[in-house]
Amino acid sequence: MRRAQLVTPFGVGAMSVLVDGTSVITAGLDHWYDVDNPDTLKIDEYQAHDWRLEARLKVAEFRLPPDYRYKGAGNDPRNVGLTVPVLRFPRWSFCMYCKRLEKSPLTLQTRMFCPDPSHTSKGKKGPRMAQVPFVAICARGHLDDFPFNEWVHRSHTPSCSGQLYLTSRGGGGLEGQIVECRKCNKERSLRGITEGGRGDGSSGERTVLTDQLVSRDEPYNCPGSRPWLGQGAAPGTCGEPIRGALRAAGNVYFPKVESSIYLPRKEGAVSAEVHALLKQPAVEVAMKFVHRFVGAQATADMLRENLESALAAELVTPLSHEDLLAGYRDRFGIGEDQPEAEEEGETELLTGSDEWRYPEFQHIREKPKDALLSASDPGLDSALTSHLGRVRSVDVLRETRALRGFTRVRDDALRLSAGKQMLRRKSLVPAQDWLPAYVVKGEGIFFELDAERLAAWEKRAEIQHRATMITDRYGEVAASRGLQKRVLIPRFVLLHTLAHLVINELVFACGYSSASLRERLYVSDAPGREMAGLLIYTAAGDSEGTMGGLVRMARPGNLRSVFSSALGDAQWCSTDPVCMDAGEKGQGPQSCNLAACHGCALLPETSCEEFNRFLDRGLVVGTFADRSIGFFSDASFS
Repeated sequence: MRRAQLVTPFGVGAMSVLVDGTSVITAGLDHWYDVDNPDTLKIDEYQAHDWRLEARLKVAEFRLPPDYRYKGAGNDPRNVGLTVPVLRFPRWSFCMYCKRLEKSPLTLQTRMFCPDPSHTSKGKKGPRMAQVPFVAICARGHLDDFPFNEWVHRSHTPSCSGQLYLTSRGGGGLEGQIVECRKCNKERSLRGITEGGRGDGSSGERTVLTDQLVSRDEPYNCPGSRPWLGQGAAPGTCGEPIRGALRAAGNVYFPKVESSIYLPRKEGAVSAEVHALLKQPAVEVAMKFVHRFVGAQATADMLRENLESALAAELVTPLSHEDLLAGYRDRFGIGEDQPEAEEEGETELLTGSDEWRYPEFQHIREKPKDALLSASDPGLDSALTSHLGRVRSVDVLRETRALRGFTRVRDDALRLSAGKQMLRRKSLVPAQDWLPAYVVKGEGIFFELDAERLAAWEKRAEIQHRATMITDRYGEVAASRGLQKRVLIPRFVLLHTLAHLVINELVFACGYSSASLRERLYVSDAPGREMAGLLIYTAAGDSEGTMGGLVRMARPGNLRSVFSSALGDAQWCSTDPVCMDAGEKGQGPQSCNLAACHGCALLPETSCEEFNRFLDRGLVVGTFADRSIGFFSDASFS
């Protein structure tokens, strides 16, 4: 498993399958860096910092998932043998021959064999048991083994202790899966266990498992289990309706990942050498000591004095006062322009996306020159000047992606404090708190739409109508699932769809896989924070990071070719006229797309910020009935 996958999609609380077929759940952060001897842990190798994201998530640092090493360089024993702990889950297993059900402990590290006497004659082990594909989940993020015993006996506290069996009868589907107790001769089908029931308007969401395990008068609610933290049922801690789910189902785990493009406090003030020096653990400790007691009032003399007590003088002497102060201020985000204060609800729910991305938008468009963020103006082809306001070659960028929690059942909003509580047993004080993250260093292309043309285009009634259709459809989904409603403005749908079309073309033009490219949308019509920009950048944290392919495609002639092919292909999808016509009624995830399908505009979900929703080719190149509604309908590349 790649280290980045331990942030998403297999982060804390997620299930995965090992190479031997065992299903496991990634354990909490409490024991990620446990070692018997503290001297063998060199934690600075895994520390990462981004002052904006640290402030947003209220942590002191981020840590990369540890990589397993058989041995260190030379005879260095540090960081050798570090692993990310996992626990065996689900605990129920069944024999594929006799169908016997057995429950194992979370900490079982060996294979489980069927103990039925019919298999163990002549001293031989029985066949290996397979874990069941069923679990139970609730909307507050809890996870539990499916209650086979309670289900078959229709009781919260069954008195029968007979052996259970999971058999298959008749056709496919859950109705053919039967739980049997051969001691009391009771049996029950698993039909409907994954379904939600109808609420009565006062009791909120209902589920079949909650209402029908016994009866609606005696509901079976979530017991609050958190097996990834080693915590079993704790009656009274939750009480939410609980539902069955297949362990590989999409609603079992929705990771909440926050990302940030690194922005220097002052461009060019911190060199690559100073950045490297700041990563040393002794420097980090000295800097934190000064920041804790002095904060923004620190002077270069204070910093030099503390560093000289922690490092060899030869490392500190070459640094000027300006270098020291610039590095210190950049590390802790000290400067004149502080982020705008957010409302309490925005701080907890992280809803202030406009305020968060606007500084990135400003920096990139103004051609920054820094060791960790650098962009230049490659020029703009005459065929694109009427539609694009500016283009930037982003030669260097660094993105940090951090896991701040997860949800189950629905991809709903999650409070920051609640998400952190799902990741570890014991909360840490802010000065020591950290979250798992990984860092991507790469390159990209940034382009911005022409403001005047965009403003005139957005005012048209037919443009507003298509965007409103998507907003209304998502509103229906949000109302039925208890999600937050959103207003999707035309420029958002336009830029989002354009990003997908261009990425699909870049796959052929510069050789990256589609999963290696990612979109980042800068969209807002709020006064003072107007944005209509798009960043396409390398998303893989491996050798595909900075090969120069995207920067090369930002050159005027190359970008013209990319746009010409992308827009030309968008005018006719391989599934048209079905794609365009079906879009009028909605298609794709939650029916929140108009003219967009796998044949024209969808991407791997890791590349899309919106899980392939809110797309419409009609707003880019027009529809069959009205070509003029497309923003690029009159673009000419002849």
